[in-house]
Amino acid sequence: MMNRWPVVKRLLPLLAGMALLLSACGREDLSALNPQGPVAQEQLGIMKLSITIMVLVVVVVFAIAIYVLFRFRRKPGDQTIPKQVEGNHKLEIIWTVIPLILLVILGVPTIQSVFGLAQDYSKDENAIQIKVTAHQYWWEFEYPDHGITTAQEMIIPTNAVISIEAQSADVIHSFWIPSLAGKIDTNPGGNVNNMYFEATKPGVYLGKCAELCGPSHAYMDFKVKAVDDASFERWVTAMKEPATLPEDAAIAETFTSQCLTCHAIGDKGLQGLYPNLTGMGSREAVAGFLLNTDDPKYKNEGSVYDNLVRWIKDPEAVKPGNQMPKVDLSDEEIEAIAKYLSEQKLDY
Repeated sequence: MMNRWPVVKRLLPLLAGMALLLSACGREDLSALNPQGPVAQEQLGIMKLSITIMVLVVVVVFAIAIYVLFRFRRKPGDQTIPKQVEGNHKLEIIWTVIPLILLVILGVPTIQSVFGLAQDYSKDENAIQIKVTAHQYWWEFEYPDHGITTAQEMIIPTNAVISIEAQSADVIHSFWIPSLAGKIDTNPGGNVNNMYFEATKPGVYLGKCAELCGPSHAYMDFKVKAVDDASFERWVTAMKEPATLPEDAAIAETFTSQCLTCHAIGDKGLQGLYPNLTGMGSREAVAGFLLNTDDPKYKNEGSVYDNLVRWIKDPEAVKPGNQMPKVDLSDEEIEAIAKYLSEQKLDY
């Protein structure tokens, strides 16, 4: 028999390299395998159970196949036919009952989890109610019990049940926070889907649209920022504070006529049509995915001011297919508005 070990030795470095390469794919904050709340933890438990059963089945089947391959392989000159087991009632019962047992082991906790996680908290007074509306290509978050509407960044208190009512203003999208919960579709036409989740510790969790919805689907990100109860109350108060327009009267007039005809900031502007700009300088991102940070290690990504200038100057180039028009403003006006927005920070 030909010695295959030299071939295997040559393939091992290649396989090891591929394993290292694939292990670097993805992000820790965009992984359902890194649960940060009880809902995500329960979903991961179901995944682990199903994967364990599948691996067990694969190992047993392959072990039997390999055993049969070598134990009953035909040898030169050997015309003996192995004992046939067709019609063996005992074996047929065994390989029928075992899969049924495995299905029960997997099915019972899966059904319990599916129905348990489908619990509706929309009428629960102790839950934080948030109405999510998906737009091409941004997210709107309304807190009806607090009288607040914001965009792109959902602020929640830790260790509180967050009840979501999700729908779409245009096409089908999908609301997904991998570290906190599974995904639900957001449908147009007033078709509302419900879900809930909980964050057990403070942090920023990345959310995505998980349904292909147009040319900028990949840029339809949002952030969930979990804070302590006191910080959440301060944020609610800060969101309701009256807005202060730019000190320069000309820039204030330009901002009012060019921006507040579609957007809102504080108590000024058009509420509920396009993203609310209140606290723009405090957000984790500009346009949902451009970094909003002055951290030197992200210097190539641009600061909030740089990314605001880039976004206001040519929204189509940043996020193709979005509905924000290119404004007829000079570079100086754009830079002044970007500077004003970058300074709108909420203290919470």
